[in-house]
Formats: sequence, structure tokens, C-alpha cells
Amino acid sequence: MHYIIFDLEFNQDFSSTPQIAVHGQKYPFEIIQIGAIKLDSNLRTVSTFNRYIKPTIYSKISPFITELTGITTKQLLVEKSFPNVYRDFIDFIDDKESIFCIWGPSDIKEIFRNADYHKLDRNLLPKMFINIQSYVSKHLGFSSKNLIGLQNAVDTLNIPKVYEFHNAFYDAYYTSEIFKKIYTSSIEPKQYNPSYVRIKPRKQKVDIDYDGLMGQFSKMYDREMTQEEQEIIKLAYKMGRTHQFIKKSSNEN
Repeated sequence: MHYIIFDLEFNQDFSSTPQIAVHGQKYPFEIIQIGAIKLDSNLRTVSTFNRYIKPTIYSKISPFITELTGITTKQLLVEKSFPNVYRDFIDFIDDKESIFCIWGPSDIKEIFRNADYHKLDRNLLPKMFINIQSYVSKHLGFSSKNLIGLQNAVDTLNIPKVYEFHNAFYDAYYTSEIFKKIYTSSIEPKQYNPSYVRIKPRKQKVDIDYDGLMGQFSKMYDREMTQEEQEIIKLAYKMGRTHQFIKKSSNEN
């Protein structure tokens, strides 16, 4: 058994492929880099993996992604496509019993989605995973709703910053160093279900009783509200429900 600490860089640029822009929700964030560190059961580095990927879904890299990662369209044109790199990544893992280690849930989700999109065998990927980010946040005393970012975790744990961030291989390296620092036997992997779809509860439609609202104002002022006053009351009520005018009170001595 090995720990596979991996990180991905994605791209999504609908403007470069008009037909995708119409049905964009069916396409995954396209993986353009996979970086990984393989650790043995004693958390010693066994091997590494760092590959860039030629895009096939979107014809160019988003300017935002280039600014964030430094990855350009021209740079990726000489690389192999995802199916080739995916097979090499499976060879690198070399064991379905290995445990994926990730920083946040998005990377494991997208590698399964990209495999599905390219009609590759996702069953070759490990199903057990550890979300290191959530354990680090707990380790540092943060709430489950206040997850710490990778760079802040590196700084807080005094891990030397020898590489830039927002590079899949370098981020995987930092994640592996964090894992080594915080690892305890209480950290247990969970099973990932790529078919799971979270169903959000439907919000119950609420109808406002404006007649009752106007009746309350009429009672307060002991007269009927004019049409103009009713419109103002309705507008004020709607604006109040947006919570955009809420001010935090300051404690004064």
C-alpha cells in the first residue's frame, strides 16, 4: 500500500470553443497538469510524477489560468493528450489498494470526471482517499467550515517554501510535507463514490401576504395606506429581505 499525494491544474475556457459554451455543464474542468508524490507506509518518498497535458476540450488556456499557473497554450501543444498521461499515471500508482491524498475534494472529483469524459477505465483509480486539508484545519484548531489554504498551512507549520505555488507538482510536494507533519494513526481514509450526486433540498416557495402586511400598517396608522405608500412598503420589505443593508453593531463603552 502507498499514499499517492496528487494535485491537478485545470483549465476551462468556453470562449475558445463556442459549441461547448452552450452546454458547458456537461464538460469537466480539463486537466492540464498532474503532479504526484508516492509515499510508502512509513511516509518515505518512493517516486514522483509530473506531467503536463495537451488540451483537447478547450482550444486555448484561459488567461486567468495562465496568470495563476504560468501554463500557456503554446507550452501544452507539444505534450501528450489526457488518455496517454492517464495510462502513465495509472502505471505510476501501480496499485489500486493505494490511498489517494488530496488537498480539498475537487481534484479527486475531476480526475474521475476527466476519465469518464475520455471513456477511460476509472476503476483503475484507487477508491480510498484522505482529504488532508480537513485534517490540517482540525490539527490547527480551525472549524470544519473554516478550511485553511495550502500556502497558509505551509507557513503555519513552518515548512520551507522552496517552490512556487499553483503548480500541480509543487503543490503535491507541499501537501506531502504537510501530511508527514500532521500524520497520526487516527487519520483514516474514506471511500470515494464517483457516482454520488448531492441532492440539494428544494427551498419551499414562500408567498408574502401583502394584504396582511398592508392591514398591519393601516392598523398602526389608523387609516388606509395610499397606493403610493403601499408600493413603497412593498419595495422596502423586498429590499430588507436581501439583508444588504444589515450593519454590525459596535460595542461602545
